Amino acid sequence: MSTPSRVFAARLAGTAVFDPNRDRVGKVHDVVVVERTNGALRAVGLVVEVAGRRRVFVPLSRVTSMDPGAVITTGLLNMRRFEQRGNERQVVAELLDRTITLAEKDGGGQARLEDIGFELRRGRDWDATKLFVRRTASRGLFRRGETLVVEADSVLGLQGTQENQGAASLIATLDGLKAADVAEVLHDLPGTRRVEVASELDDERLADVLEELSEEDSVEILTALESDRAARVLDAMQPDDAADLVGELPEDTARELLELMEPEEADDVRRLLAYGEHTAGGLMTTEPVILGPEATIASALAHVRRRDLAPALATLVFVARPPLETPTGRFLGVVHLQAMLREPPHDAVGTLLDSDVEWVLPTDPLGKVTRLMATYNMTALPVLDGERRLLGAVSADDVLDRLLPDDWRDADDEVTDASLTPGVTRGR
Repeated sequence: MSTPSRVFAARLAGTAVFDPNRDRVGKVHDVVVVERTNGALRAVGLVVEVAGRRRVFVPLSRVTSMDPGAVITTGLLNMRRFEQRGNERQVVAELLDRTITLAEKDGGGQARLEDIGFELRRGRDWDATKLFVRRTASRGLFRRGETLVVEADSVLGLQGTQENQGAASLIATLDGLKAADVAEVLHDLPGTRRVEVASELDDERLADVLEELSEEDSVEILTALESDRAARVLDAMQPDDAADLVGELPEDTARELLELMEPEEADDVRRLLAYGEHTAGGLMTTEPVILGPEATIASALAHVRRRDLAPALATLVFVARPPLETPTGRFLGVVHLQAMLREPPHDAVGTLLDSDVEWVLPTDPLGKVTRLMATYNMTALPVLDGERRLLGAVSADDVLDRLLPDDWRDADDEVTDASLTPGVTRGR
């Protein structure tokens, strides 16, 4: 397969990457460029996502063929996690959607950058020569929204940072990704760009992503939002995650956002903030699936199918006397998902009660919670008060978040599948 003389970066994103034997090793995530002394951009490599969602750097010198359908490499990949250097930029993540000024020969005015075309020069250098842009303002005979291809060296605004840069192109590449994967993409972006992209996500999507980000990144994003929007995002988060985040905010900011939140959501967060960080109360969510004993299995199964319910919480239905909002009436027990699947849907969940389930007090330490979960193979554990009222539930994922080191998301675990990378190297 011959390499075309020109490729466009945005069209490469998502393209499969193969070794010389045509075995797939990953997909293109982005194109890395550096700025020449004259201001021109030169592509130096690809960010490739390989097994385990690890993103690695592949120099273009190790690419033997490249087009929008497939990228072929020499088979020698550096499996160290990609770390962007100070003079490098990622095209999709950092350059697209910026506003540039067109030359008079192209009609002048402003346009939004939608893609960058790189041309293979002598010496194997890939230089940015063409820009695919969309006009953003009417000027003379030229209409707003018109698309055109212009010379890269004839525009202004391609280099340097830019305030209020859009994020449509990058958002498009995140569509369909799990919240944890989107969080990883945001974490790898420069701070300003991270906030710009996060701000473009809708409230529900952003809430899910903030739950997966480190507290440092989450605080940075939340405090950059308008207060009303930040409160809406907190409303959409799980109460325990929202409480963790609010607890990291400056006191005045936290107080303001709690006042702007929906009263019920704010009350849940305030209640959770009263418990120590490493206690069952500090770990629990106040919104597990809670039903009365007379509820049918069909109704219970409908509740555990909710999209916003964490998988660890979907394995149990907590049964209590009214009221069914936490703190509930007297806690009766739990019903296991597997048990419900074996019984007629019209039966009541009260007939399947596991009333001997282990439980903890909100003041019990993380160590006790962990031991009980491990001993009884539980994915969620009820948290009760002294009167056996259900206050919430601790899920296995929340326990893992506390047990893992703060920087676990940045851990550079070794990749052991040598079949992916014959002749793996470790230095960039």
